[in-house]
Amino acid sequence: MIDGEAVRVDTATVAEERRYVFAALSPAVASLAATIERPGIVVKVCAPLADLLAALPPGWRGQPQAYFMACYGPMRAPVRPLPQGYSATVEPDGPALAACITAADGSLAARGRAVAHDGLLVFDQIRTEAAHRRRGLGSHVMHTLAAGGDGRPVLTATAAGHALYTALGWTTLSLYSTAEREPAVD
Repeated sequence: MIDGEAVRVDTATVAEERRYVFAALSPAVASLAATIERPGIVVKVCAPLADLLAALPPGWRGQPQAYFMACYGPMRAPVRPLPQGYSATVEPDGPALAACITAADGSLAARGRAVAHDGLLVFDQIRTEAAHRRRGLGSHVMHTLAAGGDGRPVLTATAAGHALYTALGWTTLSLYSTAEREPAVD
């Protein structure tokens, strides 16, 4: 939902109740932040973390620097068959498409989501569990989601993900920063 200059996403997870995503740093970021009084409601902006924190009122902390990225052609890594013992499912999850890879024992090995919106295919929550890394599962999730959606692929990446996506042919468009209120001190 659009909320002023931000896109508001009610995530309703344990770690995060809501997020406000801004395309750029503007006075609206500080104005919104001044109305937020507790952790769990985060502000995300395409800007360096130091600039975001300097624009916010006291009592905010940053999360590790991330990167906003896009893919302008096919991903470099070819689609490989899943290793023996793994299985994949793809299903709608509200407006998103969710891909999940399970191991032979039924445990979650990798997952991800993508949603098409306004000419973009936004990838989110791409994860490979530590015990299942270096087997091409994350790449398989990415290719599966790309095949099931339409639009320019975009995502935000952690520092570790940044290296992987760069190797897959993604381009960094901007630094991407997240901040939230610090917990109240009793």
